[in-house]
Amino acid sequence: MKPAPPDNSPLRIWHPFTQAALDPAPLRIVRGEGAHLIREDGSRTVDAISSWWVTLHGHAHPRIAAAVAEQARKLEQVIFAGFTHEPAEELAARLRPWLPADLTHMFFSDDGSTAVEVALKMALQYWSNLGRPERREIIAFEHGYHGDTAGAMSVSDDSPFTAPFAGMRFAVHRAQSASCARCPVGLRRVSCRIECAQSLEKLLEQHGGRVAAVIIEPMVQGAGGMIVHPAEFLQKVREQCTRHDVLLIADEVMTGFGRTGKMFACEHAGIAPDLMCLSKGLTAGFLPMALTIATDRVEAAFRGEDRLRTFFHGHSFTANPLACAAACASLRIFDEEPVFERIASIAQIHTERLAQLREHPAVGDTRGIGTIAAIELRAEDAGYLSSLRPKLYRFFLERGVLLRPLGNVIYLLPPYVIEPDDLHRVHDVVAEAIHTLL
Repeated sequence: MKPAPPDNSPLRIWHPFTQAALDPAPLRIVRGEGAHLIREDGSRTVDAISSWWVTLHGHAHPRIAAAVAEQARKLEQVIFAGFTHEPAEELAARLRPWLPADLTHMFFSDDGSTAVEVALKMALQYWSNLGRPERREIIAFEHGYHGDTAGAMSVSDDSPFTAPFAGMRFAVHRAQSASCARCPVGLRRVSCRIECAQSLEKLLEQHGGRVAAVIIEPMVQGAGGMIVHPAEFLQKVREQCTRHDVLLIADEVMTGFGRTGKMFACEHAGIAPDLMCLSKGLTAGFLPMALTIATDRVEAAFRGEDRLRTFFHGHSFTANPLACAAACASLRIFDEEPVFERIASIAQIHTERLAQLREHPAVGDTRGIGTIAAIELRAEDAGYLSSLRPKLYRFFLERGVLLRPLGNVIYLLPPYVIEPDDLHRVHDVVAEAIHTLL
């Protein structure tokens, strides 16, 4: 017999990142179409953040929907330990040409946080399997964010996201980030030589013999404020990891699959990591799935007769056939449609519209790369809990635009199929908010 809820009250949905006293009631969405979310009354909201950065080719894309439906009629799920299936094998084949040549082994998990957890665990066990168990320390970067599970929170910077869970987080070394808007070493990008990378070098010199890996969001730190890094910074990080024989983990959960104008952000610097984390856009927003992709060097450390060398990690829905089918359909769209032309069009509009706001007295900085555009507003209470955020969020929703500012940072990250008129309208609403509220 099922226990009755207290006082027979209905079971209520607990929405993430919401407070009843501060946030408007959740909007009920009945349908998605392209870059639009459609409510019961037929009104439309432009999804200018790709529903938390996952939707690539638009909502309810017919090709991907058909691929998922077809797969559902054949095989919806099978244990992936000791079994395989065609959608997973096809995904490996379709993804292979897009990846750096050195990344050769892909391990499935469920979402971005778990992709990071897998990479961290692989890095630590890699050294343990090689007889170097003392190499257990991790270096991460200021302003970084890698997810909400325990390990991912540990390598993320201190923030309101992590504060209640201090006791769950393991200690990491923290290197300076290349935040050019407020340079950590007081220089200007036009004349600097990426001196901010010296912070990582010093940590590696001091702790290198005990460090397992360095983890970085390549080119863009997302939740930290859409901080765009120079490609030279990422190049220096790769060089330093190679010189000190430390594994490099590239968290491409947000930046992967075209967001920065390249298929993967590491391409901007011409580097390959030892481990790459993928999720979000992997299935174009249809289903949760993640990959951690490793080099031969890393995977080889887990081979052998000794069962203790096994990577004992797995998820119930590892390599779910429906999610694999969605990912394969998305990659077919990349192969057969002008996706990167759409991305370039978005980037061009961003560039033009950001230039119009750059000199506004309320704007502290504008930055962008690929389909990502960010406007950092001047605020006495700068940060994720800035009082500007709820005001801006309500303002945008009232005008039919979904934008979720990162505190005092407004950012745009639309699906690739957004029409130019819709994207200009989003920029118009952002400009109106700045002129009206600030």
